[in-house]
Amino acid sequence: MAGLRTAWELIGWAGIAFLLWLSLTPSPPQMGGFAHADKIGHALAYALLMVWFAQLRRTRPGRAATALGLLALGVGIEFAQDWGGAREFSRADMVADLAGIALGWWAAPPRGPDLLALGQRVVRAAS
Repeated sequence: MAGLRTAWELIGWAGIAFLLWLSLTPSPPQMGGFAHADKIGHALAYALLMVWFAQLRRTRPGRAATALGLLALGVGIEFAQDWGGAREFSRADMVADLAGIALGWWAAPPRGPDLLALGQRVVRAAS
């Protein structure tokens, strides 16, 4: 099932590219109509990415590297927003990113569903 693992990885990287676009575009789509809705968006985005990549990285060191990489991405985005001038630096966004990463780690297998394994079973059954 190397093909599915490769596709899973590529989809994850496409998610990161989409996150970068959302984070750096001068006029991102607005989420919700209430205070701090963007923080929920940050937490959900990083939780989804952590769960996604945790399907591929099953060891504690692998997941720790993924978590640190996502956190570095979030911090780097905040600095890029500050330097770009169209958006602003926010420590609260970084905290929301970290909360999402922690939630994603917690929700990943073995606590949460093993989506990659499920996909592999579906592909095997279909072939």
